[in-house]
Amino acid sequence: MALKSTIFKVELQLADLDRSHFGEYALTIARHPSENDQRMMVRLLAFALFASESLAFGRGLSSEDEADLADVDLTGVIERWIDVGLPDERNIRRACGRAKEVVVLAYGGRAAEIWWQQTAGKVAGQKNLRVLALPPAESQALAALAARNMRLQCTIQDGVVWLGGDDQHVELAPKVLFGPEAA
Repeated sequence: MALKSTIFKVELQLADLDRSHFGEYALTIARHPSENDQRMMVRLLAFALFASESLAFGRGLSSEDEADLADVDLTGVIERWIDVGLPDERNIRRACGRAKEVVVLAYGGRAAEIWWQQTAGKVAGQKNLRVLALPPAESQALAALAARNMRLQCTIQDGVVWLGGDDQHVELAPKVLFGPEAA
């Protein structure tokens, strides 16, 4: 018998000062049996970074030809495709052909650095791609916030994210590796 996903409930209050986007979201996140808290919380961070009324979580690890999060307009056009982790460069190029914008939120420390060294040249021609990296200490601190029921507040300003609840909070600064904001 296959293991079932674990369900997490999140009440997220968001104040994204960079995009002038404010909202309250009641989210249900299904954590795949092979997914850890760190990856699930990075998916939640991706939601906070790009939140909109139409952004939704994908089916996750069980569907490799689907985004971890997707923002689809009413006509079915994929406005934003978001992958978390270290996707294969072929999947990135395929997503760039299907969506107006593709975002990869990489994490994993040295493994993410090696992945980007191997992948950067292969995706350099993708004009609609943005790659962000989360330092290992930050993604681990983010995982420490995971609970079955979460009430979180998130503020984003000048590319810095403050995320937390009543007991603890973390400060995150995803680094832009590729895309319009890359230095």
